[in-house]
Order: sequence, then structure tokens, then C-alpha cells
Amino acid sequence: MLNLTPIVRPFFRRRAAAAALWADCEGMERTQRAVLAWLLRRAAATDYGRRYGFGQTGRYEDFASAVPVVVYEDLRADVMRMVGGEADVLWPGACRRYAQSSGTSGGKSKYIPVTDDSLRANHYAGGASAVAHYLALYPQSRLFGGKSFILGGSFANELSGLPRDVKVGDLSATLIDRINPAVNLLRVPSKATALMSDWREKLPRLIENSIKQDITNISGVPSWFMTVLRGVMERAGTDRIHDVWPNLEVFFHGGISFAPYRSQYEDFCGPAMRFVENYNASEGFFAVQDTREGSSMRLLADIGVFFEFAPLDGGEPVPAWRVEQGRVYSMLISGPNGLWRYAIGDTVRIESTEPLRISIAGRTQSFINAFGEELMVWNADAALAEACRRTGATVANYTAAPVYAECGRKGHHQWLVEWTRRPACGPEVFADVLDAELQRVNSDYEAKRAGDIFLARLELTEVPAGTFDRWLSSTGRLGGQRKIPRLANDRRIADAIIELIINNE
Repeated sequence: MLNLTPIVRPFFRRRAAAAALWADCEGMERTQRAVLAWLLRRAAATDYGRRYGFGQTGRYEDFASAVPVVVYEDLRADVMRMVGGEADVLWPGACRRYAQSSGTSGGKSKYIPVTDDSLRANHYAGGASAVAHYLALYPQSRLFGGKSFILGGSFANELSGLPRDVKVGDLSATLIDRINPAVNLLRVPSKATALMSDWREKLPRLIENSIKQDITNISGVPSWFMTVLRGVMERAGTDRIHDVWPNLEVFFHGGISFAPYRSQYEDFCGPAMRFVENYNASEGFFAVQDTREGSSMRLLADIGVFFEFAPLDGGEPVPAWRVEQGRVYSMLISGPNGLWRYAIGDTVRIESTEPLRISIAGRTQSFINAFGEELMVWNADAALAEACRRTGATVANYTAAPVYAECGRKGHHQWLVEWTRRPACGPEVFADVLDAELQRVNSDYEAKRAGDIFLARLELTEVPAGTFDRWLSSTGRLGGQRKIPRLANDRRIADAIIELIINNE
């Protein structure tokens, strides 16, 4: 295939160079205020805009005073009006596409509007930014010398009675469905395969569509792509993916932490493979990795999203140009999908302010603090990755939950772990190493574990292969972008998984 990289590189070079406009706090403020002004002008005549006076709200300070911080449940009624066909509710016009994602206490699923403006100004622009920064980092790349393997979901959903022209499903399904037809010449699988909903049929089709192609890059969620790549290698009779795709150079990943999976990918990809993290979610595309090493990502200040950061101690949110390095915040967005001062549920750590780089610390509701230990997902992922490195184990999936003290037994954490490679030292030694690593990365956990007085060593429970997929399927959430909740402050998920195992015995 003709290598198109030198031809398209100038376009992407301009996109990467634009980041210099918000490299310092003054540039960030100037760029973000312009984005907010554009958003408010566009939405001034919507129902939400009239409700909160967008037409009279030109400055950030006025906007923050007039518009409340919201979560999905605050907007559910407005969104469902949009799903039903009503126009000019949260964003101008009628929205015909919605990204379905895991729900809240008010419903099993959330439905995030995917407007034409959000596709153009944010989602596709974010993808272009990811490629632009990658090409800037690696001038010798042949990214467009072969094809992209993009793993996506489907339009399967739980709603009935939808208007005929409304589509609801995974965000990736809309991105693939609406992509410029010319791009389809450079990607696999076929559109028909990409949008299949039944993974029992889809997986072999993905393998068939890709195994004989010249793949140079792959994009998707690490846990799901691993299943696909193992299937490709098994079909080809090898344990090295470059025996199948010798020109594969990069994995653009996101959605979940890569740390628990890195060693497994490195095992079958080898040292030539590059791993690039992007922060793209159903609510928007927010940040891209712009350095060769590390896991921090550059916030994208000019792609239609206005960012705010709420301190975890309950303080007032601050705009992007006022964040403090080293602090962890809950991230709020206002964007062209009609979400205004919306708490997306992620916490981010500010790694640097000039330029503004962030890393994902976890979910605002994905943590364990049953005993004052304040265990966050990034703690758990980092400790697990180091425990795997030290013991030679690899983990397919995991979740953890508290076990409360009773009958003379101290409270502790229970980890449900599905192995890809079981530790040769045995699960109890692995649990010792993991517990020690959790203490190393989390001082609150260390304090509670001191002397085994307040909190006992964690309990590790091995689960059979495929357990987490079966649980996801039982919840109706099996698919390419659905994720296992890593930490929970109650036992609903852990107990449901254990019950599933018992019932299958």
C-alpha cells in the first residue's frame, strides 16, 4: 500500500503546532474563554440557555455564578425530551444520536447527546490531535502506510419506541457510522462488522477482517483489544503479533488504565511497539499524550469543550488556568453536546500547569473509603502493576470491595482477580506483595494497616477465566467499550460476581 504519511503530515503538523497557543496560563485562559463564549452564543436560544440567561452571560465569572454544577440525573429529563425528538433543549436543533454508557442510581444507563457540532468540533478534532502529536513525536512514522484497526461497539441499546431516525449505542458506533467515507479505505474492520452487537459472532469476524491486512496502528480499550489480538495470534499460530502485522507501530488506547495490561502487551508486542494514551469518553475527547514517556496527557483547550476542576474537599470549581500542580480534582465540562458544568465522574491529577497536563486518578464514585483508607483507582492500578511485575503474573480483570468487620474478624479489602498468567509464587504471596504495594502508594491505606490494628491484609479471591465477561453479559453491558468497575465502596458488584460463580459451579 502507498505510504500516505508524508502527504498528510503537513495537515497534522499544523494541528500539533496549535497547542503552543495555550502552553502557558495566559494562553490557556485566552483560548478557554473564547471557547466558552462560542458555546454560550450557540446555545443562547435553547431551553437551557434561556433558563440560565446565556444571552446575558458572556464572562466565565458570570457563567459560574448563574449556572449550577450538575450530574446526569439533573439532566436526565431534558435528555429524554431530546431522545423523544424535541429540538433546542440543551443544544440548538434536534439531536439524533446518543452514546449509551453505564448508568447512575436513577437508571441503568445514561444517554449522552452526540450532536453534529460535538462530532465536528470535539470528537473528530480530538482524534486528529492524537494523530498530530504522535507524528510530531515520531517523525519517521509510517502510520498511513497501512491500515488502522479500530475496535468499536454497536447501536444495541435498552430503549424502546425510539423515533425512526434516532440511534442510541456506544459512542464508537456513531464515530464509525458517521466517519468520512474516505477514511474507511484506511481502516478495518468493515463497517458492517464494526457495528455488530453480538460478540460471539463479532470476534471471529474481527479476526477474519484483520488478519491478512497490513495493520500499522490499533485503537481501542486495552482489555477488549487483548481478547481480539490473542484471537488473531491463535489463528495465525504465533505468540507474537508482529509475526502477523510486521508494520504495527502504535496502540492508541483509552477508557481504562493501561497499567495492569502493559506487561501483557509488551510480552506479545515486543520493544518496537509504542503505547499512546488518550482521554476520550462518551462525553467528549479531552486530552492526548504528547510525550514519549509517562502517562500524563495534554489538555486540549481549543476543541469545543470548556473545562472546570472541582476540588475534592468541596471547594468552588476553578477554570483550567487556575488549577494547582499536584492536586486531584473532579473534572467538569461544558460542551457542544449540551452538557453544562457537567461532572463527568472522573477525577484527574494535575501533573503540570504550563503546559497543562493531567492524568486520570479514578472515578468520583470508584474508590474504597470504608475504613478511612481513601483508596483510589490509580493507587490500585499502580500497586497491581508492580505486584504483577515482581511476581511474573498477568491479570485479565479485577475488582475490589470492602469486607466489614464481624465475628472478631477485622475489616479488609477483597480483591476478585481473573488471571491471564497465575503467579508462580501462588496467590497468597501475590496478595502479600500487592498489600505491601498498596501501602507504598497510599499513605492512608498504610496508616490503617499499621500493626493490623484497624485494617487486615487484603483477601485475594481467584475467579475462573471469563467470569467478568459473564458478569458484564448478565448486566447487559458486554461490549467493546464497557468496563469493569475497579473499586466499589460497597459489595453489590463483588457479591453479584461471587453469586454468578457459585451458580455456574
